[in-house]
Amino acid sequence: MALKNLRRVEPQWMPAERLGQLPMDPRLRPWLIGKGLLTQRLKSACGSRFDFRLVDQWSGLLSAVHKSALPSADAAGLFRDVEMRCGDEICVYAQTVMPDSTLCAHPWLAELGNAALGETLGALSNVERSAYEYRSLPVDDALSVRALRAAKLQPIGVWARRSRFFLRGAPLLIQELFLPAVGGV
Repeated sequence: MALKNLRRVEPQWMPAERLGQLPMDPRLRPWLIGKGLLTQRLKSACGSRFDFRLVDQWSGLLSAVHKSALPSADAAGLFRDVEMRCGDEICVYAQTVMPDSTLCAHPWLAELGNAALGETLGALSNVERSAYEYRSLPVDDALSVRALRAAKLQPIGVWARRSRFFLRGAPLLIQELFLPAVGGV
């Protein structure tokens, strides 16, 4: 009997319409589908215990997944990882992927530091945002590993959403991972 080539099949990102069909902690669903800026929603829920911080920023190659999500021919870009905390608990871990051509058009993106990207983009004109897509990431996914490195609870999967921003036509990708602590906020 010949062995077939067994490849790991990546789960697909889903539109919001399909999210309601999937099992998840009911405390998490409002965070995934809620309206308004996530940073503002967490600030309101956490009050003075809210903390936003830049975790890491680096230049690197765009993976096949990034390239399929971004309408860009660039091979590399800037990656920016941030945490949103409520007290000592990480609630949301987010990564922004900015292709090199986007950074050339908008070099100030590399200088955001601890400023929230969503709030910054919300104050600008000529910014468009795509619809959200959703997916449950396995804990061994590279982004999940980064997000869970300091989490107190280690789930079997992490719900994520992503969307694309177009800043005067220049694309960037934001992926937000909702850690178990957000369900208790």
